[in-house]
Amino acid sequence: MHNRTIVSPFYLEEPVERLVEMAPDDWTVQRPVLTGSDVQARLSQIHAPLALAVDAALREGERPVVLSGDCCVTIPVVAGLQRAGLSPTLIWFDAHGDFNTWETSPSGFLGGMPLAMIAGRGEMRMPEAVGMTPLAEEDIILVDARNLDREEQAALEASKVVHVKEAASLFETALPGGPLYVHFDTDILPAEEAPAMNYPVPGGPNAAIMQSIFTRPAATERVVAASMSAWNPVLDEDGGTEQVCLQTFNALVG
Repeated sequence: MHNRTIVSPFYLEEPVERLVEMAPDDWTVQRPVLTGSDVQARLSQIHAPLALAVDAALREGERPVVLSGDCCVTIPVVAGLQRAGLSPTLIWFDAHGDFNTWETSPSGFLGGMPLAMIAGRGEMRMPEAVGMTPLAEEDIILVDARNLDREEQAALEASKVVHVKEAASLFETALPGGPLYVHFDTDILPAEEAPAMNYPVPGGPNAAIMQSIFTRPAATERVVAASMSAWNPVLDEDGGTEQVCLQTFNALVG
């Protein structure tokens, strides 16, 4: 399947100009005008056209590949897949769980909540704004998530989400049948290789391991969508983090 790369150049609601600068002419860059004083409303103004773009790509026989600055972008990607009639298994690679709700989060950071929302937990305002139906928890595979808040960890352990704590275990784990949606938060990579992250976490699978892991779902030819939550370009003075992240993602999407 031919890729249609869609760039949503925002970290939450803040523009990320590097994602625009690196986009070749055949990539689609979405730059909606954001209005109002409510953060979630402005994020939904980013998400609504993205859900439509994902749906359109699939209906035109292309695979949506989405680059963004944060993991909330997964909400409209799931919505777009559902609009196109697909019910995917979500495989989520991340150093964090993103499984917080307002009740469990010690920081109240919205970017730490999207996976919980996709599972139907917590406030559902953003999913509802793009018409997203929660995925069954057993259709979500969370890989790594080596940094969890205390109550977030308890919620995850009590859920039916499949938590694969060691990414390398996927070499021996049978992948589920049906369509797959793979999300790659680049902070899963170790800080030694990819230091330009907003929330770096010690440890993690290196780029070579991640590239090998990504060849497994890619080989199934059932990855119907992929997304990447990018590094922080402001911190990436020599461009090294950008290079290793794009090389790793390329093993998945080609």
